Amino acid sequence: MSRPVRTFHHRSSVWLPRPLAEVFPFFADAGNLQRITPPWVHFRIRTPLPIEMGPGALIEYTIRVHGAPLRWTTEITRWEPPYGFADEQIRGPYRKWSHTHRFREADGGTLCEDHVEYAVYGGRLIHKLFVEKDVERIFAYRRKCLEEIFGRRPDQSVPAASGVIAAAR
Repeated sequence: MSRPVRTFHHRSSVWLPRPLAEVFPFFADAGNLQRITPPWVHFRIRTPLPIEMGPGALIEYTIRVHGAPLRWTTEITRWEPPYGFADEQIRGPYRKWSHTHRFREADGGTLCEDHVEYAVYGGRLIHKLFVEKDVERIFAYRRKCLEEIFGRRPDQSVPAASGVIAAAR
């Protein structure tokens, strides 16, 4: 009998002082993903732009993970403008990657929420040594970029919530 795959969850959110009607189109343009991805990932979109987003849309990328070049393909599995969408890894560095993006009006702006469920090759040890920190850094960088692009809450002195939670499957 095979052992269950251990999955991990990353959740993060950022409030942006702009209307949903302005924020969602930014995320709907796959070309903007490169703008909010850290330079150390060496992220490049290989699919010709612009990409028509919707269920079934495939997006191919190249990235570097700790110096190793990798190809990554994701598929848009759910498309619900302007409230959210989801993508799943078809090919890439993770054993599993399912990313849900949610958007809602809140406090005169837009709350952007990310939930990623993922599994890694090498299990808990590799996750603890490498992947958990990488995922945290990538989403912290993304939050910083989004706040630079759209602005931030004037009274925000503490970073928005973020974290990784482990769960056995």
